[in-house]
Amino acid sequence: MAEMDGKMIGPGPYRATKLWNETIRLFRGGMPVRRHWAHFRSYDRSFTGTEAVDFLHELLRQNQNFGPEVTRYQTLQLLRKFLKNHVIEDVKGRFGKEDFEDSGHLYRFPPQSPLKPVPVRPPRDQSSVPRIPRWDDFEEISVPEKIPVKPLMNSESWNKRHSIAIGEVPECRLIRRRELSPKHVDQIWKSMTLTHLQTVLGLQTLNGVLDAKLLSPKHIVHNVFGVNKQGIVVLKNKAEDLPHWVLSAMKCLANWPNGNDIRQPMYPGFERDVFRTVAEHFQRLREPLLTFHLYEIFVSILGLLQSVAVEALQVCCLLLPPANRRKLQLLMRLMAKVCANPSLPALNDTIGARTLMVQTFSRCILGSADEVDLDELLATKLVMFMIDNHDSVLKVPSNLRKSVEEHLSHLRRAQIKYAGADTDTTMASPPHSFCRQISSEEFEHQRVSGSQGAIVALLENILQDKNMSIKDKKKKLKQFQRSHPDIYRRRFPTTESEAAIFPERPQRLKPQLMFLTLKKPFQPFQRSWSFRA
Repeated sequence: MAEMDGKMIGPGPYRATKLWNETIRLFRGGMPVRRHWAHFRSYDRSFTGTEAVDFLHELLRQNQNFGPEVTRYQTLQLLRKFLKNHVIEDVKGRFGKEDFEDSGHLYRFPPQSPLKPVPVRPPRDQSSVPRIPRWDDFEEISVPEKIPVKPLMNSESWNKRHSIAIGEVPECRLIRRRELSPKHVDQIWKSMTLTHLQTVLGLQTLNGVLDAKLLSPKHIVHNVFGVNKQGIVVLKNKAEDLPHWVLSAMKCLANWPNGNDIRQPMYPGFERDVFRTVAEHFQRLREPLLTFHLYEIFVSILGLLQSVAVEALQVCCLLLPPANRRKLQLLMRLMAKVCANPSLPALNDTIGARTLMVQTFSRCILGSADEVDLDELLATKLVMFMIDNHDSVLKVPSNLRKSVEEHLSHLRRAQIKYAGADTDTTMASPPHSFCRQISSEEFEHQRVSGSQGAIVALLENILQDKNMSIKDKKKKLKQFQRSHPDIYRRRFPTTESEAAIFPERPQRLKPQLMFLTLKKPFQPFQRSWSFRA
């Protein structure tokens, strides 16, 4: 029975195909086969249709990729797909056009199982996530302003960033940026949302599960800010909203019996007719609410743990068109309230409200453009999870919104640029280094406690630099002493403390010149004759 649990297929490209192959592997490896008799003949290694339904149904219910909510009817539908795709065949070798029966009809496995090939994953360097705009991507306005500034960074980074020249205060100017255009804001929301989604899913790339080019950044921004007090999306174009009669029917069921309009006729089965009205409208939608394009990314979420899946669903639902997100919010609220309302009469004679909601609306919420073999099972599991966590999955993730707003605030801030030094163009997560305008009195106070601290650190860097020659150090120290005599005096209060930095080396005696170089060769002394008479 442990083998029936199978392995958990995590998020990533082509998860539905991997689940299909895993299900076939478990079914072929565990399905009991034996000799059966039919029409006066014996068939070895065969099984009946009912035996296959019983075994596969239990397998799917215990498999962590699907769960206990799988119904027997869904299992029967899957076996019909198995027969169509030649995963199984009847004992006469027929498949494809035959219909699988939940009866004593005999089936067997073909010699080879037709597992589906998993497509090759796209190269990692072809990232589908657009680059997050940086500060230097926007045109700047440079306005020279003679204002005192307080550097909000430690002495080491201050010294490294600005390379203060000894003996002079660095010239600086205030850099202001143009106001970000709505296009730039939309691009930042899209880039950071996809990056956040990729991180939550634990993927190195979104290739194979999502095409970022098909996503509209305006949808994300509208889904975040275009909402009412309850967090429900408000549409600008009312023609995209649900019809009034559908909204009335949903309100009637969600608030039953208080939501029932006394002007409406009451008769036995009235609530079932109202429910049927809502169901028929959603079942006539051209595509599921989660859209065909986002099918793979939502299937990938099913391979996550619950706490991570909630956050991933929050982000993915921001990618929906606002009309789809609004309809999904209203439908999920209806489904959750119907399941939790004991006063609502039974809407079906054979199954409970929860199962009815899932079977009715799962394909309206998640589905693929092409026929996918496990899409019904995957849609069931996703909708079950969304019902259980409806209060959370359709909220805007607070950490994402905070990150984007801090990033936009950073782009709109002014920056101090020192002459000869580049501005900080790093757009990673905070902390960032900025300057703010302060008063003259505060500047004088901070000049002693803040700026001088950096100058002291600069002095220590000179003293500790092992790559600098003694001659260059002495030269730098002389310049520092002339520029900052107070700081230098505090560091070297006595002559001995200064001399201790450069221990004296023993002097080398210069050799005496023993001989002088002569232009003429040496001649012995000769007495000159006297000219006296």
